[in-house]
Amino acid sequence: MKTDTNYIEHAVTTLVDACHTASRESGWWYNKATGLDLIEVVRDPAGPVQELLAGALVAQKLCLSHSELSEAMEGHRKGLMDDKLPHRTMIEVELADAVIRIADLAGALGLDLGGAVAEKMAFNAVRPDHKPENREKAGGKSY
Repeated sequence: MKTDTNYIEHAVTTLVDACHTASRESGWWYNKATGLDLIEVVRDPAGPVQELLAGALVAQKLCLSHSELSEAMEGHRKGLMDDKLPHRTMIEVELADAVIRIADLAGALGLDLGGAVAEKMAFNAVRPDHKPENREKAGGKSY
């Protein structure tokens, strides 16, 4: 399978920009009580207290991403429709939430998620352990 890495990189980068901009504009990366720009904290912490805070903020955002995946699993397990977008399944909406949270965190950290996804997909396309004939062998990946 050939993947168009430029297209994938551009699409993911656009998604990261959109998700992070929306999050930032909604105030999720600014603490009004302290006046801290939390993006500055996670990208360039000033001192040991901010270094500790930066680690906790990244961990928090990763856990929030995981919580969306857990909600997707519950929705799928129970065959539920979403409560906020009732014309969509819960798994669909919660997976969207997970993607949004991951893209937001990548934007906050200044990560090249678009490039990483494109490269990882290209790598996976030629991995021997991802080929059907190798997955069917004894000891191959069943999922």
